[in-house]
Amino acid sequence: MRVTQLMQAYSYLRPSAVRDSTAGRALALETSGGATPAGEAANPHFFSGFLTAPAAAAAALLAVADVAAARYYQPNQWAGIRALLDPVATADGDRLRFESFSGCCGVYARLDVLAPGLDGDDVGHGTTNVDVNLPLRRALAGLGGLDPLHLTLGPEELTVRTFDGEFVEKRVPLPERWLRGFAETQVLAAGFALRAEVPAAEAAAMLRALPPLTRRSDARTTRWVVPAGHTLRPTSRPAPGAVCLPGPERLLTLRTVLRHATTVRVYAPTAPAAADGTAAVAWEVGLPGMRLTLMLSQSASRGFSGEGGVLHDLATGAAAADAERVGELLAWQPRIDVAELSGQAGLSADRVRAALTMLGTSGQIGYDLAEEAYFHRHLPYHVGAAETRNPRLRGARALVANGSVRLDGTLARVGTGDDAHVVRTDETSGQLSCTCFWWAKYRGGRGPCRHVLAVGMVRGTAAAAEATPNAARSNTARSETAR
Repeated sequence: MRVTQLMQAYSYLRPSAVRDSTAGRALALETSGGATPAGEAANPHFFSGFLTAPAAAAAALLAVADVAAARYYQPNQWAGIRALLDPVATADGDRLRFESFSGCCGVYARLDVLAPGLDGDDVGHGTTNVDVNLPLRRALAGLGGLDPLHLTLGPEELTVRTFDGEFVEKRVPLPERWLRGFAETQVLAAGFALRAEVPAAEAAAMLRALPPLTRRSDARTTRWVVPAGHTLRPTSRPAPGAVCLPGPERLLTLRTVLRHATTVRVYAPTAPAAADGTAAVAWEVGLPGMRLTLMLSQSASRGFSGEGGVLHDLATGAAAADAERVGELLAWQPRIDVAELSGQAGLSADRVRAALTMLGTSGQIGYDLAEEAYFHRHLPYHVGAAETRNPRLRGARALVANGSVRLDGTLARVGTGDDAHVVRTDETSGQLSCTCFWWAKYRGGRGPCRHVLAVGMVRGTAAAAEATPNAARSNTARSETAR
């Protein structure tokens, strides 16, 4: 995958397709350039073998492709662009993951094909994009029955070419919103908890009651469900114990998958919902040897890319250096053990988590709700470029550099003249609030404003400066005692 300033080029040896072979039907997913343990590869090969539940796998993979080709909010915009974005595939040694975002970046989809879902050679390690074209989507929609389906992820023979000897190349606008979405979804998901587990038939019945998604609907409705035993009781307003379904029409992508499902789990944030009761949500569909996860943003009109959940960790001075140290220890692990990384890197668990957030801004970290653990992927983006993709972070650093932050106990004044704002620290919770328009509009629901970030940076620097002489005095005291 070659990345330029404005365009991204996917180069495939031939189109992905479902083909007939001597062993039956074969699903050949072609790869673009990607990262492997041996370095960058033009068209890496990660797996060859059978899918143990072919019809379910085809439906789930099609769901991931459908999300990449959809735009749920303002669906009439950029119609020619959204169909060209190809899912990201990661081989983790014991599983395959396929991920995508919708064109509006408000829906994240991931299919995890686990070891029981694969029957073939060893799964490799690496990350790439896979070609999902319109003929392939039609073929996936037509797959069914119990016939075996052979899967190859990446070309087995690099001599394969198209009939005219040319590569298949797609050029699309750089999906930077996907990159920011990868960063934000792993932060959000790490704060989710399991709220309900229901039979697939119960979930399907609830989805059948939803109105169809139309070009005019823009998925603007919001509903809630109250878990009650093994059922989900729908309600039109927030209630105690209710789980929000923001833009629930966005869940209709799951309808064709649920007939293969065994169970459905619903995850929601552990933190309180917004004042209007809205919150992001994730639905995880259990399939034979697989899991399909669909995560919805807090409302259809807001994409994951602007949530701002990464900003507090990025504002810490040590995060960049820690990320480099932690990044050297990652090798496409399907499950990242924070405690183990903490010991290997010689960092506290909190600093490791902040480093993982920093790595997440370059698409290197995801979060698996079912396993309550981070996982590693590798996209061709530089970790240090996180600041260029977060204007609030840049603005906060500029305020600090200009000396525009003045601390006064629990208060801080940020800016000068008419642009000055007051940042207040709550003495009970320690939470910061601001008098700026951004804070008044979102109340921290989309991450901190630049003024809050700047105050945190200055206070962090002051605390570090105070800690240094205290540590020196402590060392001196110990030396005197030893004498």
